[in-house]
Amino acid sequence: MERPRAFRLEVSGWLAALEAEMRACFPEPRLPALFPFYGMMAYHLGWQDASFRPAEGPSGKRLRPLLCLLAMEAAGGDWERALPAAAAVELVHNFSLVHDDIEDRSSLRRGRPTLWSLWGVPQALNAGDGLFTLGRAALLRLRGHGFPAETVLEAVSLLDRAILRLCEGQYLDLAFQGRLDVDEAAYLQMIAAKTAALLEAAVELGALLAGGDAETRAALRSYGHALGMAFQVQDDVLGVWGEEERTGKPRAADIVERKLGLPAVYALERAGPAGRDVLERVYGGAGPVTEEEVAAVLTVLEEVGSRSYAEGMAARHCAEALEALGRLPAGPAQEALGEVARSLLGREA
Repeated sequence: MERPRAFRLEVSGWLAALEAEMRACFPEPRLPALFPFYGMMAYHLGWQDASFRPAEGPSGKRLRPLLCLLAMEAAGGDWERALPAAAAVELVHNFSLVHDDIEDRSSLRRGRPTLWSLWGVPQALNAGDGLFTLGRAALLRLRGHGFPAETVLEAVSLLDRAILRLCEGQYLDLAFQGRLDVDEAAYLQMIAAKTAALLEAAVELGALLAGGDAETRAALRSYGHALGMAFQVQDDVLGVWGEEERTGKPRAADIVERKLGLPAVYALERAGPAGRDVLERVYGGAGPVTEEEVAAVLTVLEEVGSRSYAEGMAARHCAEALEALGRLPAGPAQEALGEVARSLLGREA
């Protein structure tokens, strides 16, 4: 997702500070034998190549930490004081990606081989656990930015609740695989936990650290929820119709992996007998999905209007996010948060 020009200008100086804060969360390995352990995490974050040499690899959008910093500013705080929280959110997010790649058997992430495909499942699981631990420890660095222990404890509790919801959502996502009875309501509950929960936490952490009142925190929490819903629905669109050179994933990856995103859920509820037979055969089948099966599923999705329905839902959630922002005082950070929401629509990566 390319950031809008004004947004790029607003936060261009923040990314370097964020990366420095994230790197500062990593301890020096106590033993030479531990260099690969931290090297795997650094590889996933785009800091090293597969031989553990310094590199400038793809690092992702850094969307969640930037939202945390923008929320801090929008609620009247100084973004630099929220850097440990922003780093915590990003490290936790990347822990979830490492585990997600294992669970989905995804061989590519951001156009590069995933951790498990290079070093095996056991080591990738362990590296993901390391990112999780570093993320939680990052929040304790808030004490060095002048926050009282009570505020730090509230921040830890807020992030922990979001992590648990994220894991609940991932459980539901995995449980839905191979099932053809998942309806739209169940799908929306799943993505509210799997994706929206951490985005909610990112912006509420910024509001908390800024000393925002209950109304400000509620507005930003509503913004984060709606933004997360829009983000995941648009991600489902890209999982079917995204271009490999833009997404870093194979074409029609969600069909190939039999993932029940919103386009498939919508089609299963609305396809006629012939179309539903195609969907049941592919999503309920075993073994590799063939190119012919991918083409057949795409035809059914087109016939029932899955893409336009999903894009419409993303637009509605985006509008909800903007409405929530309207409850905050106007300013550069509030405007930038609005640009983030609008940029989700039609994104290609």
